[in-house]
Amino acid sequence: MGITTLTGVIYFGHGARDIRWREPFDRLKQLWQSAHPEIPCELAFLEMMTPSLTHAIQHLVDQNIQQIKIIPVFFGQGGHLRKDFPILLEEARAQFPNVALSASCAVGESDLILQSILGFTIEQIR
Repeated sequence: MGITTLTGVIYFGHGARDIRWREPFDRLKQLWQSAHPEIPCELAFLEMMTPSLTHAIQHLVDQNIQQIKIIPVFFGQGGHLRKDFPILLEEARAQFPNVALSASCAVGESDLILQSILGFTIEQIR
């Protein structure tokens, strides 16, 4: 899927009871929007926080977005990403048949992210 003006991004996280838990997600969304103002971005959460995945998709669809890449902001492929997320994604595909929905691996599985953590670690021990 190439990046077009009809592409959107959803950062998908677990959610938590403590509202402060979402602060890095809000910063991530702001950073994305500052760097890529032409590509809309939404947040979505599995549980305990809003919006849900379907609500975030709907918000992008309301902006005429036709392709959405969902980025799971999880460190690895635990039960939620192996079991719960595929069900949510299939339900969303059924609800939004005219939207190309795809998902990346969990961010923590990316060598780019792991290398960033190594760089962060070096900075912390200097």
